Amino acid sequence: MSSDAYALRAELTMGVEEEFLLVDPETGAPAAANRAVAETAAADGVELQLELTRCQVETSSDVHTDAAALDTQLHELRSAVAHCAERNRATLLAVAAPPTVPHEFPVTDTPRYRAIGDAFGMIAHEQGLSGCHVHVGVPDREEAVRVSNHLRPWLPVLLALGANSAIYRGSDTGYASWRSILWRRWPSAGPPPYFRSVREYDAVVDTMLACGSILDRKMVYWDVRPSLSYPTIEVRVGDVPATARESTLLALLVRGLVLNARRAIARGEEAPEIPHEILRAAYWTAARSGLDGEALEPVSGRVLPVPALLDDLVHRITPELDELGDRAFVTDTIAEVLARGNGARRQRRAYAARHDPADVIAELSRATLEGCRFSPGAPRVAAR
Repeated sequence: MSSDAYALRAELTMGVEEEFLLVDPETGAPAAANRAVAETAAADGVELQLELTRCQVETSSDVHTDAAALDTQLHELRSAVAHCAERNRATLLAVAAPPTVPHEFPVTDTPRYRAIGDAFGMIAHEQGLSGCHVHVGVPDREEAVRVSNHLRPWLPVLLALGANSAIYRGSDTGYASWRSILWRRWPSAGPPPYFRSVREYDAVVDTMLACGSILDRKMVYWDVRPSLSYPTIEVRVGDVPATARESTLLALLVRGLVLNARRAIARGEEAPEIPHEILRAAYWTAARSGLDGEALEPVSGRVLPVPALLDDLVHRITPELDELGDRAFVTDTIAEVLARGNGARRQRRAYAARHDPADVIAELSRATLEGCRFSPGAPRVAAR
């Protein structure tokens, strides 16, 4: 790889956060064990974040520039946390919504989460939704807001690619990503608005704070946002993918799109101002179809098979993927996912035989650790 390519990678850092569901190994019901699992993980040198409900945990990768290193760590993290869950009588699942009927989603007992539960009522108490968040380095918040405008047209196809919440409460929802439908109940969730400056972005967030539709700036749940903690743009449109390799794929696609957007900005190109309702319609068709139907291309208004939209995405960022050294991983992994199926297709295939959520849980448990070096019951392993 050339020195210019190494320098480009160093600038375009990436990191991935994955949210997981903890379930009872016997019943498959959500298990309120996040604090115990996090404490066990901490003793093994793995830091976990507690999510809104006690049935979820979140992992965070290191900052990476290399696809192989990121992919390795995501597999290691899943292995390590699965072992910690097993030692606390729970099973780790990479699934975006619970396949079984939960008795409750108890809110994690922290002051912030209690306040969210009190303020948002049933939206918070019916949460239990798990996503995947990709961070890519950008120079500043102003650039992040401008990049967000350029990413908006591609968010629906990213959603369709990793859809992983078809079975919910023991039923086929009719959607590949039911999480996407439920998630938009939050007043600050869904497609990011088109902002002309970071000042406009901040003014809208200030109004949301003033009216109480968010309690703090961490509750800006738009699917693209400038990170509060890091010099990154955060893309959070996707369900948590069924496999770690699919999470790496999502990260590489996002990184390629960010680089493509930054170059368009440098050339003075404006992002298309897609009407909000058109973008919402594109989200809906993507959530409905996943990989296995048609979805709306929001700029042209064409309705196309989702694999064709994926082809358009890869074609758009092929120069960036080549420069970053990511093209082979991206094209190979997309071909694998199209052939084998994403999480939603796996869920439906498992559910079809007996209409039993237990079969879905078993398939998801296998997928969660697919490609991992260890499986539950193996010796402890600490992620880097």
